Amino acid sequence: MQDSYRHKGLRRKLIESIQSKGIKDKAVLAAMNKLPRHFFMDKAFEEIAYQDKAFPIAAHQTISQPYTVAFQSEQLQIKPRMTVLEIGTGSGYQSAVLALMGARVYTIERQEELYQFANNMFKKLNLPQIRTYFRDGFNGLPEFAPFDRIIVTAGAAQIPDKLIRQLKIGGLMVVPVGEGVQTMMRITRISEKKVTCTALEEFRFVPFLKGTVSRK
Repeated sequence: MQDSYRHKGLRRKLIESIQSKGIKDKAVLAAMNKLPRHFFMDKAFEEIAYQDKAFPIAAHQTISQPYTVAFQSEQLQIKPRMTVLEIGTGSGYQSAVLALMGARVYTIERQEELYQFANNMFKKLNLPQIRTYFRDGFNGLPEFAPFDRIIVTAGAAQIPDKLIRQLKIGGLMVVPVGEGVQTMMRITRISEKKVTCTALEEFRFVPFLKGTVSRK
């Protein structure tokens, strides 16, 4: 894996583009400027990896648009050593951004092919603060709950109650809700029974599906 001066220059331009769209969190921008996005994509996409676009990856999934990654990361308001549950590892790019921001990441992927790819990538990048699980994301990780933050990287038909119960009081969850086009929701758990929900921008994600898919 090579991260050339050209790659770094393209990455700086991408960060400038993201900033121009309103992303201000310096920790988000620094993490994304440091992380080679092309490592998480097929070699065929290397020359266009730093465009602000989503691209296909294995298992009929996508690597999210960089602006989307930055937006969700900024909304989480990460502080070092926070525990973050991520639903939908995908390529692993979002997990790595959060880890470089100082979070301890627990990430779940339902597609075994993607789970294996991301797990290997985290080892190559020396990111031991990311723990990966091949499971159904609808169930979360109750054995490690409660989490400071939860991020869902797939479009949920409705806000997942089971995940809210795994959020610390005072914690935040960021989840795209809706079918087709989703509204990004930021949910704050106020008490055992009370949450507040804030509707943010609209995005397009692959659907949040139940079950697991083993590698063929």
